[in-house]
Amino acid sequence: MPDPRKVLATVSKATELMRRTPGRSGSVVSLDAAEEVMVVGDLHGNLSAFKWVLTEAALDRHPGRHLVLQELVHEINKNQDDRPDLSHRLVDLVSALKCQYPDRVHLILGNHELSEVTGRIIGKDGQALNLRFRKGMQLSYGEACDEIFQAYLGLFSALPLAVRTPNRVFMCHSIPDGRYLDDLDVSVLAADEWPAESMKRGGAVYAITWGRDTATETIDRFAAMVDADLFVTGHQPCEEGYRQANHRQLIIDGTNPYPTYCRFSAKEPATIESLVSSVKVMNVLSAS
Repeated sequence: MPDPRKVLATVSKATELMRRTPGRSGSVVSLDAAEEVMVVGDLHGNLSAFKWVLTEAALDRHPGRHLVLQELVHEINKNQDDRPDLSHRLVDLVSALKCQYPDRVHLILGNHELSEVTGRIIGKDGQALNLRFRKGMQLSYGEACDEIFQAYLGLFSALPLAVRTPNRVFMCHSIPDGRYLDDLDVSVLAADEWPAESMKRGGAVYAITWGRDTATETIDRFAAMVDADLFVTGHQPCEEGYRQANHRQLIIDGTNPYPTYCRFSAKEPATIESLVSSVKVMNVLSAS
């Protein structure tokens, strides 16, 4: 069993570092000093993909490279068996990685982390993912489970909503549905703390993590609202591991069988074509 004291110390330190990340203003991190960015799709506890990411990122050898991660929790159990959800292990590992590279590792908020913060139950394939997550934590941490869970909630509440680059690429978990845009309060992006209303259905935090609208009109309107040209998002499963959703948006998926990442220059002019061409599929199944 992991040492609960060490886990708590690591998660608490990572929470502090998330809020003090250089370039962070409110809930957006601007990577003004970055040379290159590597963005990973939703991981959902995919440790094999994460190990692959660490090797590919090679942050120790590339001081100008930044790593952007998303959606760590809630293993997607397509086999519907009784194995526990141990995706909390990925939270611990990413927390440790943030402590090792505090300026260059970024974890953006996803809807599954938001569901833990708000207590909103997510059901998938007939299973309550929040309940499975807590059961897995209980298995690993025993009596320390509740204390560590509270530390996780603190970490999730400290995550940025987006990361942006000088060449106008905006990385967030999803694009708000068009029906929300008229009333969308994007000032939440400038806030250090999210109002409770913003995390409810229709609120800005909810919309930026739960949206599935890829219509041209929607992406153009949102681009103007956040002053960006291109988007890299997750949230939506992709049969081939990634998908060009429209003329501005690349969706990447970090779950099996085709977990992906994209790696692109933060300085050179970017196009949707250059983003799509930067996508790599991790061959984690043959490596495991």
